[in-house]
Amino acid sequence: MDGQIIKSQRAKVLVQALPYIQKYWNRVVVIKYGGHAMESEELKRQVMEDIVLLQLVGVKVVLVHGGGPEINDLLSKLGVKSEFVNGLRVTDEETAQIVQMVLAGKVGKSLVNLIESTGGKAMGICGIDGKLIEAKSKSPALGYVGDITRVNVGPINDLLEKGYIPVVSSLGCDDEGKVYNINADTMAAHISGAMGAECLISMTDIAGIMEDPDDPASLVPYADINDAVELFRRGVIKGGMIPKVESCIEALLCGVKKVFILDGRVPHSILLEMLTDEGSGMSSLRSGSVWYCASI
Repeated sequence: MDGQIIKSQRAKVLVQALPYIQKYWNRVVVIKYGGHAMESEELKRQVMEDIVLLQLVGVKVVLVHGGGPEINDLLSKLGVKSEFVNGLRVTDEETAQIVQMVLAGKVGKSLVNLIESTGGKAMGICGIDGKLIEAKSKSPALGYVGDITRVNVGPINDLLEKGYIPVVSSLGCDDEGKVYNINADTMAAHISGAMGAECLISMTDIAGIMEDPDDPASLVPYADINDAVELFRRGVIKGGMIPKVESCIEALLCGVKKVFILDGRVPHSILLEMLTDEGSGMSSLRSGSVWYCASI
């Protein structure tokens, strides 16, 4: 009897997912993944399993990644100190070369390898390839940190048409060939806007935005753009969350329908958000909204 109940529950889950699979079929979903959310190998594999499953049911998934901890590790080993301004790494020419090596080399290729070993098809590219991301210096004080000036989605579309999951490293370049470190949240927002994505999902390693970082009960579960501006004004959004929330607003203003910040520490949080009734309930938002998802 217990076995029949379990089978029935599994069937119910599959049937429940059907309308959401239909909703996202042949639509673009951009997933930003990086930072400390990538540190657990088991959770990383589960995220890749979610992505592969979405691809297999017809979702056009684009994975944009950062790699702050890996960059920090190599800089530390090389004796290079890092400084951050409003969540952005000050990047001199030497650091830019290290960032390129870590993101387009180690991190990007490891994610491609993991997707392939999970049964998917993936191809790693970075913003330099095919001039996917054209950029200029954001500020002299930040060095080789880039402001995106143009997105050429041709290389991504080519990969999607051939059945690959594009794994995009957060780099860009200018007409002179200078390579810029691009914040991965910002890059994911620009790509999702340029591709007319159904939604942007930003994976992080915290529950979400909290009025008091030491009080989980102070979580802000939902905010529209006006609310987010007020949270900025009050200093609730600070540090590394600044570019993340700014990118959410940017994506919405570019026409992306929904934006989620998901806790990457929750197993299979992508599937739970996108393909379940509970996720659908949390996603019933009016136009121009930012959604912070703490738990599933």
